[in-house]
Amino acid sequence: MPLPTIKTPQYELVLPSTGKTIKYRPFLVKEEKILILALESQSTKEITNAIKQVLKDCIVTKGIKVEELPTFDIEYIFLNVRGKSVGESLDLIITCGDDGETQVPVTVFIDQIKVEEDPEHKRDIQLDTDLVLRMKYPSLDQFIKTNFDFSAEQSSSSIDRSFDIISSCIDVIFNAEESWSAADSTKKELTDWIETLTPNQFKEIEKFFDTMPRLSHTVKVINPKTKVESVVALEGLTSFFG
Repeated sequence: MPLPTIKTPQYELVLPSTGKTIKYRPFLVKEEKILILALESQSTKEITNAIKQVLKDCIVTKGIKVEELPTFDIEYIFLNVRGKSVGESLDLIITCGDDGETQVPVTVFIDQIKVEEDPEHKRDIQLDTDLVLRMKYPSLDQFIKTNFDFSAEQSSSSIDRSFDIISSCIDVIFNAEESWSAADSTKKELTDWIETLTPNQFKEIEKFFDTMPRLSHTVKVINPKTKVESVVALEGLTSFFG
């Protein structure tokens, strides 16, 4: 006689990038095991594959391509899947802002963590009176490298990584007459093109990343030593699981 089937609950979530409602389920023990083993391996490839597999398994709505989701969607989905799987709150250790060293425990509820959008954020960057650069958000692979790439510091300089990220996020360059898709160019061609930008133009591209939507939550903590209250901003997935 076969063992009984356990019903897994489903939940709804609104994607920050599109406002579309998707359905998802918590991850199961077998999927938690995959995540734990991947994180313990400290292999970027294994972590990428594990998160990709877990999200694909847990997103019930058909037609959602994990690889094409903006990074902040991925962070938001992963955070909520994790919350429904192992608990609706996170126990964090926060460093007090007044002295920068005293640490205090804080509990944050996952439903309070939102994706914040900067009103100055824009995907289209006016390079000059003629050319416009349209950016796209980092892919799942780039999200993994940013959050979990343990070899990045040893493998390349910060400048190299910056150029890699920018080149991978160029969507199209266009003017009133024609357009040039990044998909039709090699990585070297894109890197060489980036090097022809002026410092001011490059700063505008950096602003795209600095103002990009991201997981954000503020907590108030009181330093037990000084009795001073500080407001600490938490941003990005690693702030909640680091």
